[in-house]
Amino acid sequence: MQISLQQYRSLLFDYLKPQRDRVFWLTITLLSSIGLQILNPQLVGYFIDTAVNGGSTPALVITALLFIGTALLIQVLTVAATYFGENVAWTATNALRADLVEHCLRLDLSFHKSRTPGELLERIDGDVTTLSRFFSQLVIHVLGNGVLLFGILVVLFLEDWRAGCSLSLFSIAALVLLLSLHSFAVSPWREYRQIGAEFFGFLGEHLAGREDIRANGAVNYVMYRFYQILQRWLPIYQKARFASTVLWATSVGLFTTGNAIALAVAAYLWNQNAITIGTAYLIFHYTNLLNQPIERIREELEELQQVEASIHRIQELLQTQSLLHDEGNSSLSGGALSVSFKQVWFSYAEPGNREAAIKNRDNHDSSTHSPLPTPQLQNLSFHLPAGQTLGILGHTGSGKSTIARLLLRLYDIQSGEIRLDNIPIAQVPLSELRQRVGLVTQDVQLFQATVRDNLTFFDARIRDADVLETIATLGLTEWLRSLANGLDTQLGAGSSGLSAGQAQLLAFARVFLKNPGLVILDEASSRLDPTTEIQIERTIDRLLQHRTGIIIAHRLSSVQRADQILILDQGHVVEWGDRLALQNDEQSRFSALLRNANLIT
Repeated sequence: MQISLQQYRSLLFDYLKPQRDRVFWLTITLLSSIGLQILNPQLVGYFIDTAVNGGSTPALVITALLFIGTALLIQVLTVAATYFGENVAWTATNALRADLVEHCLRLDLSFHKSRTPGELLERIDGDVTTLSRFFSQLVIHVLGNGVLLFGILVVLFLEDWRAGCSLSLFSIAALVLLLSLHSFAVSPWREYRQIGAEFFGFLGEHLAGREDIRANGAVNYVMYRFYQILQRWLPIYQKARFASTVLWATSVGLFTTGNAIALAVAAYLWNQNAITIGTAYLIFHYTNLLNQPIERIREELEELQQVEASIHRIQELLQTQSLLHDEGNSSLSGGALSVSFKQVWFSYAEPGNREAAIKNRDNHDSSTHSPLPTPQLQNLSFHLPAGQTLGILGHTGSGKSTIARLLLRLYDIQSGEIRLDNIPIAQVPLSELRQRVGLVTQDVQLFQATVRDNLTFFDARIRDADVLETIATLGLTEWLRSLANGLDTQLGAGSSGLSAGQAQLLAFARVFLKNPGLVILDEASSRLDPTTEIQIERTIDRLLQHRTGIIIAHRLSSVQRADQILILDQGHVVEWGDRLALQNDEQSRFSALLRNANLIT
């Protein structure tokens, strides 16, 4: 698959237009350098002819000084062009990285579940880095060296038409041959970039799980997988390098042929007294100078092979669309939010299999010819009035956490309806929905940022006074005072002596600062010791005041504050109702669970 010129133009326009001034100066310095490279050999030719003909010494000295000054100016312009080029490259690639990161963050969880962090890292950093020279030098150098090539041929025609014709034919043949070989290596380099992304994804995943790997004796298996990827990687790299070597060998052969043609033409014309010895030198020198644009064009074409592979992969990523459509324009109320699920069906099946997941609800008999993915939630219906709390129980995999993900629209349901504040959640803008719904899980993600930024999620609109008040409410004031820089202290994984309980309290503080109308606690205290859990329980009481709450738990003690109880089993509702009514009903499953846990007699 070839990249069209329109795609190149679009990419360049999007990321170079904001840098018009830098691109202008880059172009000026580059073209000025090219012009001087064409001019300088004329000074040498004049010097040779003047010396051979016994010209005056002052004229020779002036010519030599002009030649030295022009050579120095060429170097200055080359440094300036490199400076502007690097600035253009990094500005453009950083903007492209930012666009890719923002695009990935907007994609739904099904995309991120199907790709490893290492693969995305390689795409966002590795592929974009490959494009740095494309933005700063590749196109300008191809055009610049094309101008240099054309200028040299014009000068050769002015020196002698026969030299101009012969070397023009050589240049055209060389370019046609190099261009015909251009697409030869695109596919191998694309495969090389892809397997590189797979390798870094594998590496990141297994380094993150190194403790489990060593504890369970899986090191040999991981190393076996590691060598398998390397064994696949090497042949592809060798194939890609071979294609590049073919281009290099072709260019070397062309340069040798060009020098031979130049020597033959110059010798013939000099023997015919058609040119001077200085002009003979110019023909040979300009032919050597021809090698430079042809070689640079060859190098840029080789670079373009990798660029095309990276552009393919970047465009593939940018063209990946989220399955969530953010087209709502309805607003939620400012208070506690009611929650309603009505005949909701949902499956984590891949998008291509979701139709099968929906059909599965109507095909429960044994006549089904092929296995269909089992929906995670099946015909789920319940209603939670505003200001009340729902406790959700069930075995692992029963669909408890799925309810939380659906309420935040990290996924969309396949069938049925979910309402918040009696408004279908698809009609609420995603930004507002996720502001009005707060989620606390057992895994707390701390960022390499200040305490303030970790609590406010980098929202500068939240005042320090509100942050400090929330910290005091959660009993973290002493901890904050122990930090050297207070709210400006840098946090991160394992930093600042943060215990699991304190990290969990920071997660609650985040929700307090959002002031949501619905709070979802997904096993929020399951990993804490009893003493810390008591402190967390007091925090939960404060958090649920005047808010609707959903508590997802394995432990029955966690749902004793709930108004309603929902028990799930493999996506089905097996029991739902008022907590006290179910607790007093000896026939209910909830009552049986409480008796087994010795929480009631």
